[in-house]
Amino acid sequence: MKAIAIDFETANEERGSACSVGLAFIEDGKVVRVEERLIRPKSMRFSSFNIAIHGIRPGDVEDAGEFPEVMDEFADDFDGAMMIAHNAAFDFSVWRAALDAYRLPYPELSYVCSVKLSQRAWPELGSHRLNVLAAHLGLSFSHHNAAEDAHVCALASIAMARQQRADGIPDLAASLGISPGRLYRGGYEACSVRRKAKGASVL
Repeated sequence: MKAIAIDFETANEERGSACSVGLAFIEDGKVVRVEERLIRPKSMRFSSFNIAIHGIRPGDVEDAGEFPEVMDEFADDFDGAMMIAHNAAFDFSVWRAALDAYRLPYPELSYVCSVKLSQRAWPELGSHRLNVLAAHLGLSFSHHNAAEDAHVCALASIAMARQQRADGIPDLAASLGISPGRLYRGGYEACSVRRKAKGASVL
């Protein structure tokens, strides 16, 4: 199964204000393609706090497509793919809120959270923020650039799959006790951590 890591940056505190998206495509255990697109938010309201994080300003997105147009470009890529996001609760709430703003249905797809994966795979790390995982793997990157964040998320997921000897991201999630989340036309299900079974008592 193909896998795609995704990362959104937002213009303000509203989840539906996506102003950029980064995508890293995984095939056969390698990142084969990385894409970034600027997005023109519906409200075009940018907060100074968010600008300070990602550096994207209103003038940068004036000629960009709005959310439906930008995401439609990748619709065929999303079909049948397992999606990955670092702190998936945030990124997939951005996706849902942006679609809600345009009164559009959700796509049919499954996703996993690389924070949850890394907490199970690398419990010895004091933090599982993306920059900490990058340092753990010896990677340097520009944090809060959507394409670079998605790329590091993908590389970390590949590293975890190799460590677990997992055959792809769905197998990795299963081996670590992570239940994928799901978007579907009528709603969504969150990615969740399955409780570890208690060991059988010795008689």
